[in-house]
Amino acid sequence: MHITEFKIEVKPQLPASIAGLAELAENLLYSWQSSIRELFIALDRGLWISCHHNPTLFLRRIDESRLAAAAEDPEYLEQYKQVMTWFHNYCNSGAEALAAANIPLPEGTLVAYFCAEFGFHESFPIYSGGLGILAGDHCKAASDMAVKRDVIGLLFRADNW
Repeated sequence: MHITEFKIEVKPQLPASIAGLAELAENLLYSWQSSIRELFIALDRGLWISCHHNPTLFLRRIDESRLAAAAEDPEYLEQYKQVMTWFHNYCNSGAEALAAANIPLPEGTLVAYFCAEFGFHESFPIYSGGLGILAGDHCKAASDMAVKRDVIGLLFRADNW
C-alpha cells in the first residue's frame, strides 16, 4: 500500500478591519518603517521573532484568534489606522517628490537597476556588504520618488557551494 503525503498550509483570514496588513507585508516599506513592524509585533512578538521578522511568513503562521482579537481592540485599530494613513500618504506622495527634485522623467519611464547584492532587511537572508546597503538605499530613494523600476540581482544558495 502506498501512502501519499501532502503538506497543507492553512492561511489565516484577515478580518476586514485590518485587511491592509497583507498590503503592508508585501511592500518593502516595512524594512525601514518601524511603525509598520510594530503592528505585527503587537499581534504576537514571539511569532514575529521566530519568523525572523518576515511579515509575509508571519501572516501565514499567526493564529486566527489573535487577528480576530486585534480587529476588536480599539487601541490596536487606532495604531493600525495611523500606520495605514501614513502608508497611503507615503505611497501617493512619490510623484510630488519626483517633481520637487526636478528630475524630468518621461511618462511611463521604467528604470532597470542591476546589482549583485541588496541590503533591505534582516528578514531577507541574503548577503549584503557595503554595495548591498548602497543598493538598498538607491531602491528606497527611487521608492520615495515613485520611480517605476525593476530590480535585478543574483542569488546563490549556500548549499550549492
